[in-house]
Amino acid sequence: MKLGCHVSIKEGFLAAAKRALSFGAKSFQYFPKNPRSLSVKNINDSDALACAHFCKQHNLVSFAHTPYPTKLCPTTNTSRELIQSSLLNDLEIAEHCGSVGVIVHFGQSKERDRLAGYKQMINLLNEVLEQWKGEALLLIENNAGQGSRMGITLEEMVQIRTLTSYPEKIGFCLDTCHAFASGLWNGQTKEPLITDAKKLNYLENLKVIHLNDSVYPFRSYRDRHACLGDGKIELNGFIDLLSCSELQNTPFVLETPYTSTYTYKDQIEYITGLVEN
Repeated sequence: MKLGCHVSIKEGFLAAAKRALSFGAKSFQYFPKNPRSLSVKNINDSDALACAHFCKQHNLVSFAHTPYPTKLCPTTNTSRELIQSSLLNDLEIAEHCGSVGVIVHFGQSKERDRLAGYKQMINLLNEVLEQWKGEALLLIENNAGQGSRMGITLEEMVQIRTLTSYPEKIGFCLDTCHAFASGLWNGQTKEPLITDAKKLNYLENLKVIHLNDSVYPFRSYRDRHACLGDGKIELNGFIDLLSCSELQNTPFVLETPYTSTYTYKDQIEYITGLVEN
């Protein structure tokens, strides 16, 4: 089980990888730059390449996550240009760090016509991926359903990927809190979710799972993460998912609350114990 967590790059990419390993993680996620900004960051090549080497040496799998302001349905030409340059910068950083790809939330449109929102997404993805020549993937994450209710079904994920000009450059990230909040996963059994994922060819392009409990109940359409066992999702549901044979090679990354008394090291040990027992 490639269980890991989100770590800070405050002290650099290599330090982030070392910190993840010290927690007992086999995978980790990081923000490639300031999580509240779309500014383009100059890459410290030596640090990023050292991170890539360290991860390869210790069999660590890493993922970048786009900053919060990244929107796949931009409302103005100015924001569109900013998002394009930011996404390309994120992909370049992920490539240098040896990461699988960059996770980005499925778009939400303020337009009443959802079809217009989907078209905006496809156009933006095409514009970014036409310029991207690296190996790092863009990984689309499912939404919890807040706002426009876009991005809450596997069909949407697969259709957006299929309708772009560069589907081979796109993969998926499944967030368990979002899946539960949106009604995609009932939090009890993996079967309906995995069956649909196979049928839709979603599963073969699923690269990472965000392993988060939910503060709010099933189909609440509200996004707030909790530590496993502290939220509304049954522990047996998580054990069922973590034990799924089809997901044994898929990294699971925690984005749960982290405190000095309940660290990621503690959480990783707890979850590992749940599965092994």
